[in-house]
Amino acid sequence: MRYSTQLSDAVHILAYIAVFSPTEAITSDALAASIETNPTNVRKIMGKLRQSDLIHTVNGQARPTLNRPVEEITLHDVFTSIQGGAKLIEVDEHTNPRCIIGANIQQTLEKEYARLQQAAEDAMRKVTLADILRSISASAISSDPNSQDIVGAFL
Repeated sequence: MRYSTQLSDAVHILAYIAVFSPTEAITSDALAASIETNPTNVRKIMGKLRQSDLIHTVNGQARPTLNRPVEEITLHDVFTSIQGGAKLIEVDEHTNPRCIIGANIQQTLEKEYARLQQAAEDAMRKVTLADILRSISASAISSDPNSQDIVGAFL
């Protein structure tokens, strides 16, 4: 089973914009190199972030900006921007209705998965881009003290 990394990539893009937009141009090629994906994927994700009003871009200019302070952008904002109304966990709808388990597992799992979905979304509402940037900054400075100049403002 393949899982989507678009949420992680979207948070990566937002963090990169927060750190580098004040000082340098940010192209989809630069973002793609940082994420290790292709520029088309970056542009697709940025389009979703723009539609959700999390970022502002101008065609032909490599200067995307965040539309809100990092303290006001939550993981839930990014999740709904990228995933829309998608569920984190899906029930397999193709089970054998002639089997006692297959015939009854779906409604049981739907109830449990809905509870887990709500808990995950509630937790995502509590994590901000500022929290993510603080952690990234601490880790970066720990491994390379010279990165203080780049990310120190987010500690």
